[in-house]
Amino acid sequence: MQANALKLGILAAAITGITLGASGESYFARSAHAQSAAPMVALAAAPTIALPDFRNIVEKYGPAVVNISVEGTVKTAAAAQGPFAQIDPDDPFSDFLRRFGPQFQVPPGEQMKRGLGSGFIVSPDGIILTNAHVVEGADQVSVKLTDKREFKATVLGVDKPTDIAVLKIEAKDLPTVPLGDPAQTQVGDWVLAIGSPFGFENSVTAGIVSAKSRSLPDEGYVPFIQTDVAINPGNSGGPLLNMKGEVVGINSQIFSRSGGYQGLSFAIPINVAAQVKDQLLKHGKVTRGRLGVVIQEVNQALAESFGLDRAQGALVSRVEEGSPAAAAGLEVGDVILKLNGQPVSASAELPAKVAAISPGTKARLDVWHKGELRTLEATVGELPQAQGLADSKVSPDKGRLGVAVRPLDPKEQQEAETQGLLVLDASGPAAHAGIRAGDVILSVNGKPVVSVDALHKLIDAASKHVALLIQRNEARIFVPIELG
Repeated sequence: MQANALKLGILAAAITGITLGASGESYFARSAHAQSAAPMVALAAAPTIALPDFRNIVEKYGPAVVNISVEGTVKTAAAAQGPFAQIDPDDPFSDFLRRFGPQFQVPPGEQMKRGLGSGFIVSPDGIILTNAHVVEGADQVSVKLTDKREFKATVLGVDKPTDIAVLKIEAKDLPTVPLGDPAQTQVGDWVLAIGSPFGFENSVTAGIVSAKSRSLPDEGYVPFIQTDVAINPGNSGGPLLNMKGEVVGINSQIFSRSGGYQGLSFAIPINVAAQVKDQLLKHGKVTRGRLGVVIQEVNQALAESFGLDRAQGALVSRVEEGSPAAAAGLEVGDVILKLNGQPVSASAELPAKVAAISPGTKARLDVWHKGELRTLEATVGELPQAQGLADSKVSPDKGRLGVAVRPLDPKEQQEAETQGLLVLDASGPAAHAGIRAGDVILSVNGKPVVSVDALHKLIDAASKHVALLIQRNEARIFVPIELG
């Protein structure tokens, strides 16, 4: 009986619940009614975000992107064979075999080299832009279009400092891609790349601009555009396009610990490439402006030392005798803040800006000089072809000694009771030997040092080791240094 009563009770409760749900006013219904009686509040519509239309860009401009294949021969040294063929070339025994084991060696000869890259057509008569390293050492260059036509290409010119090459194929009415303005491309903008990674022709990848004006080691004439677009071997020389379908860069390098794409890709701004192309087509070579200074980055410590309100500009650590910079009155310790009214935010920007100025042109320099701002006018010289980047930018941490220094001012000379060079920053060999900021360099191998130029000359003329006499507080000590 009790069990039956319990079942009837549960059934009654269920029926009651159904009745309330069907004909009674539930809590949810009351809540909705109460909300409907309240004043209406207008909700702003969420902004519509337009997704990039990559398909139309690829359909319209993809045919102007070409696949480049190269063939060449490289000379090979004598190589070990037989049981010793797998010996590591760095193994000391490998050197022994090279010198004393001719019976185990293959004579030197030539080996066929093949490579792949990308490029894009910039004029209907067959002018193509690509990377210099794509065609370097090539005996034969072939270009394949998206319509499967193939042409033998002529290399009209190569500029290694910017990694730009200009090719020509004999054809007419070819599809082209328009050139854009990298200055209008901002960090966060969508961009896409078309190329032949690992030989997969006309592959399209996309991403965003990660940064601008990147400086890479030994690439001081190019303010690279950094992206996260997937770039792999074979993409080199292909275009980087904005959402208008304009080329804003030439895909050139990646940063990788594995050899493959890891999210850091670098493109040469198309305005740099266009300037190089025009000079190669007109003169067969590229001329660059030159000031004749060695510069370094200004960090916070150096900015405070020179009285700057923030870290900016390019610090002059050396001025060559008889150079345009010397004639203009530029001195060691000056900080170049502007060139022709354009700010120099970082030292890496200056070499490319100077190089872009035609030799013989006057340039205006805004300089921080001993705590004061002054303006100088320099007649830009021409950078010799073989001189390269070392003339324009040398990082202190890559020098043989690795110090940033300046002469002691009269007050400091009085306090230190000596003449010498104050160490502002130390890295590389100097830092490894214990040299630090605040030390005063008095002599190198017993020869007094009273100027930055004197220090450079003594270090340049030194062998592998030098002995620096430094003053640290009240003490004077010799510090042996193994030069880089």
